[in-house]
Amino acid sequence: MAQYFEIHADNPQPRLLKQAAALLSGGAILAVPTDSSYALVCRLDDKDAVDRIRRLRQINDKHHLTLLCRDLSELASYAHVDNRQYRLLKLATPGAYTFILDATKEVPRRVSHPQRKTIGLRVPDRKGLQMLLELHGAPLLATTLIPPDETEPLNDPQEIRERFEKQLDAIIDAGACPLEPTTVLDLTPMNTGGDPVVVREGRGSLQALGL
Repeated sequence: MAQYFEIHADNPQPRLLKQAAALLSGGAILAVPTDSSYALVCRLDDKDAVDRIRRLRQINDKHHLTLLCRDLSELASYAHVDNRQYRLLKLATPGAYTFILDATKEVPRRVSHPQRKTIGLRVPDRKGLQMLLELHGAPLLATTLIPPDETEPLNDPQEIRERFEKQLDAIIDAGACPLEPTTVLDLTPMNTGGDPVVVREGRGSLQALGL
């Protein structure tokens, strides 16, 4: 049965998020609010938790999972970033963007794309999630909470509780999230002098990045 933490969206309670961070350290999977929709998260190096998330979502190893990072310097530890990419990332973080970059050896092979050796990374702009990442002290592996055989992510924490409380270890309720997904940018073409590729246009503004 999932634990349920109700936190304030703008002034999240550290005491509750410390409890949630302790669960993550023990191998839990959580539903958490982001700046786009609710997501499932777990520890990066926890194979069993990653497998549970894939089973819950019914996704295979070709589905990109995303690393949620505290800041740009942490992101650069898990992805190869050149000067052009860094300037773009600096403009866009924190924010509702997901970036596809070449993964470093810090990323376990099982969570990077099996053919391309790439990883999706985000620096979210949501206070409760930022505090959780700070308390956890490392990136979290994440995927949007889209139920199997459905196309829309879940946005209501009470509905998440009703549908998944037996499959999750905890749910963080900070109210509804925007339902618009992140903008996804593939930055790997920049390695060879190309331009970023817009994989999906979402909440993050392309105009703000000059794209």
